[in-house]
Amino acid sequence: MSTSAEYTGAIHESRHRPLTSSDYKTLGLSALGGTLEFYDFVIYVFFAAVVGKLFFPADMPEWLRMLQTFGIFAAGYLARPVGGIVIAHYGDVIGRKRMFTLSIFLMAVPTLVIGLLPTYASIGVAAPILLLLMRTLQGAAIGGEMPGAWVFVAEHVPANRYAFGVGSLTAGITGGILLGSLMGIFINSVFEPGEVTGYAWRIPFILGGVFGLVSVYLRRYLEETPVFRELAARRAQSRELPLKTVLREHRAASFLTAGMTWCLSGAIVVVILMTPSYLQTVHHLPAKLVMQANCAGTLMLTIGCLAIGWLCDRIGTRACMIIGWGGLALSTVWFYGQLPGSPESLVWGYGLVGLFVGSIALTPIVATRAFPPPVRFSGLSFAYNMAYAVFGGLTPILISLWIKQDVQGPAHYVLALSILGVLLAFVPMSSKGYQAAGRD
Repeated sequence: MSTSAEYTGAIHESRHRPLTSSDYKTLGLSALGGTLEFYDFVIYVFFAAVVGKLFFPADMPEWLRMLQTFGIFAAGYLARPVGGIVIAHYGDVIGRKRMFTLSIFLMAVPTLVIGLLPTYASIGVAAPILLLLMRTLQGAAIGGEMPGAWVFVAEHVPANRYAFGVGSLTAGITGGILLGSLMGIFINSVFEPGEVTGYAWRIPFILGGVFGLVSVYLRRYLEETPVFRELAARRAQSRELPLKTVLREHRAASFLTAGMTWCLSGAIVVVILMTPSYLQTVHHLPAKLVMQANCAGTLMLTIGCLAIGWLCDRIGTRACMIIGWGGLALSTVWFYGQLPGSPESLVWGYGLVGLFVGSIALTPIVATRAFPPPVRFSGLSFAYNMAYAVFGGLTPILISLWIKQDVQGPAHYVLALSILGVLLAFVPMSSKGYQAAGRD
């Protein structure tokens, strides 16, 4: 049976109203949890160079060590679909809130363990194997967290503030990257290189695990979404597996979400997560300067997510997609083309491209409303995580190999994906949601 016939709204079938104190509480607690959980997931990449030296043989060639280090980073992405499908299934069946809380618990514990792991010098090959296992568990957790967070907030806020609500949450999630960048600056400023390698690299992971557990407690104060309560009251959930319904009835929404996710993954993985290592290994810039520039870029990314959400509610999604992805294409070509530049141009350039990376907020804005409520969590989670597993997982490896042939490889990759983002703006479902499929 069709899952969308009973629903008339594009996302939550709510009245137009201003944001209330309850809405702000939901946004605040959701964003805080997302910040801490995404910090746990990405802090690895800010210490990738140190982790590579400690968890692999000392005589391994530098390019191979970085390839394997980013390979373990990619393993977290490859595990996302499994965790996302399982968590999303129960989110559609027994409730958004329970799975929303479970996902952050599953992230906090492996992060804490990574901070306590012995290195290659102590236990040999078991060290990278254990690291790989923890990254896999983190990937499974983040697979449920991000789609769950987007659905949770989208179904709480009023329809006229939908894009701002989703954009604000995305800004909170990217705040985890900013927090990781600030932690990188702090560690590299306070400790000498030998101290960082010796023990200080563990501090960000241990703190992340502890704060993640605190966030689990805070999410107890969130309420179930109005949309899910309505579904439960009307017994709207089908006996059929939600994922089976998605695969049969919502393939167009799944492909659209996958395309948008490819754009998101390229912007985040290349510009924000891999560029610090790229600047140090290819352009030989000092770690402290690189971290400062990355911090500027990530701060502007967070602001960009807020701006995109605010703008979408006013001028529409299609116009925002053209402006956002088009701006990312131009700023990326300029930024990578002028490297290494001066310290000032590095920081300002990173900030400019980071602002347009804020276009990633368009992905959940488009994808969340592409699926109707009964299968929204499962549909978004399946399409988003499958795409991120492929594109996000392979991108670090692809870029690492591409750089050996073309120093501008990162810029060319992001440019191509930005053009894809502009083209997707003209797909009707991008702005009209699941109703564009003609089943309403």
